[in-house]
Amino acid sequence: MKRTLAAVLLLSLISCGPSDPGSDAGSAERPSVLFIVADDLNVALSAYGAYPTAVTPNLDRLASEGIRFDRAYAQHPVCNPSRASFLSGLRPETTQVLHNFMEPRQTIGDAVMLPEYFRQHGYFTARVGKVAHGRYEDSLTWDISENARRRPSDQYLPGADHSAVRDNSWTDGSDDGMSRADVFAPHGRTGGLPLTWRATNEPEEETPDGRTTRRVIELLREHGDGPFFIAAGFHKPHQPWVAPASFFEQHEIAGVELPQEPADDRDDIPAPALVGFPDDALHTDDQKRQAIAAYHATVTLIDHQVGLLLDALRELDLLSSTVVVFVSDHGFHLGEHGGMWRKQSQFEESTRVPLIVRAPGVAGGATSTGLVELVDLYSTLADLAGLPSPLGLEGTSFRPLLENPARDWKSAIFSRSDRFTRPDRQHVTAGLSVRTARYRYTEWTPVSGGNQVETELYDLETDPREFDNLSRDPDHAAWKARLARELEAGWKAALPDGVAAPP
Repeated sequence: MKRTLAAVLLLSLISCGPSDPGSDAGSAERPSVLFIVADDLNVALSAYGAYPTAVTPNLDRLASEGIRFDRAYAQHPVCNPSRASFLSGLRPETTQVLHNFMEPRQTIGDAVMLPEYFRQHGYFTARVGKVAHGRYEDSLTWDISENARRRPSDQYLPGADHSAVRDNSWTDGSDDGMSRADVFAPHGRTGGLPLTWRATNEPEEETPDGRTTRRVIELLREHGDGPFFIAAGFHKPHQPWVAPASFFEQHEIAGVELPQEPADDRDDIPAPALVGFPDDALHTDDQKRQAIAAYHATVTLIDHQVGLLLDALRELDLLSSTVVVFVSDHGFHLGEHGGMWRKQSQFEESTRVPLIVRAPGVAGGATSTGLVELVDLYSTLADLAGLPSPLGLEGTSFRPLLENPARDWKSAIFSRSDRFTRPDRQHVTAGLSVRTARYRYTEWTPVSGGNQVETELYDLETDPREFDNLSRDPDHAAWKARLARELEAGWKAALPDGVAAPP
């Protein structure tokens, strides 16, 4: 099996603990980990204040008990590349997992993934739901590995819909439910799901994510004596936006405002930076409002699941001995920049994610504005658990920010997007981005079919919604050159003073 150099180093160095689960001395005193990952979730939590219609009381409670990271970023705004990165502790440039149809083990070989490292050190490990990218869940080894309950294939979109406004997928027979193929058929494609939603009669506990929560609670009861590393992988708010009607009722479209933007916003955005499909523009304003409300309804559904998990930890007397992490794999556009939906851009809506960490001995209720990356999760969780520092990783433990949220941290974070043709998946363009405390600079470089590099530069202090691309502004030429050098220098040059690159 092909391996990158970093993967070979990781494989040779990371086995600094025993390979026999349960053999670590002193494992009983180590904290357990509940790792909660959502899918396609931007910062649509009321604790972040970015979306006035967000309803997330349980995640707000978690934030009040833990540390909320205000500037956390994914390495790649696509599911498989992002998850392969934070589960391996390696960046996409190393994993070379750049789209959703690449088996991670093809490029990173037998590198020890995050839960496998904990398993090596005596932890019981389990996942329920989506943790790795769905089709590649078996690329990780767990003690227990279970998929979430799925709806029947002909109910990919259930027939019932109690939303205020229907989507454009409805055709004759939709009342009986639609399969995934039914939804895609009118558009002649197999990916990029049309904007779709349903407010259903389904009880919350019978939803796929509701089932995931109940199973995770069973595992907490069975293995609460620890130490454990248990992951709850929620599918929402990934499309389709399907949730019980009671969650839709908390998000009426009358309270939804469409993005207010300059009419010429798209004029200075390079073509590779734009994402979307022609049918996105076919929706009425009320449909767009309903789409945004439906997204928030599924976020509130996930918030409910988090509340159940926190209540279970409290009931089982596990809160004081368990590190709780809540994170998303990447963000999601909700009509910004002239009608962009989904992810794959390097705008804030796509790369910025919610990240909340509640850890034993860490005073809660604070917010950190330090720049952190999802690739840091592996090193951080190993650090919090008191495990030997994993060698060969490309992330940095942000435990110092948990202990002092106001301290100086990284000078920049790094992310990328990649464009591929359909259906042959020819790599067309690579977008490499550096984000500092004030600026974001991105270079879109053709991989095939041209040699013109297109750039974006935004001053997030004066232009937080990234309307004004300054890359051709003479007054910002010096900043552009400086950020280009930082992008080329890479992540090791951006580490905090006094913090060495991980061994």
